[in-house]
Amino acid sequence: MRARPSHRPERLAELIRETLAAILTGGAQLRDPRIGFVTVTGVEVSPDLAHARIRVSVMGTEAERASTLEGLASATGFLRSQLARELSLRTSPELRFEIDRGLDHARRIDAVLRELKGDQG
Repeated sequence: MRARPSHRPERLAELIRETLAAILTGGAQLRDPRIGFVTVTGVEVSPDLAHARIRVSVMGTEAERASTLEGLASATGFLRSQLARELSLRTSPELRFEIDRGLDHARRIDAVLRELKGDQG
């Protein structure tokens, strides 16, 4: 008999996304000036729940984005402890932040389409 796939990683990913979004927008406890306006766009949790990849969208230049990632990386311990407390987890997954380039990609495509439309009009 085959084991059914667990939906727990997906459920935990959504809970982590919501909780991190609240922590990052609340900002009262997170005082790192490098962390600016951050939107949590997605979370993927490994099947063993040990690792979480968090995709964030950051407004600003490449340098500001890199600085924000550094700030998030330095706040990882604090964020993990907050997640463990908020979600009542025995162990909180290891967090890895990365920039979500989806919005930038969509803007570039939109600009190209507008340009093409302008050339034909």
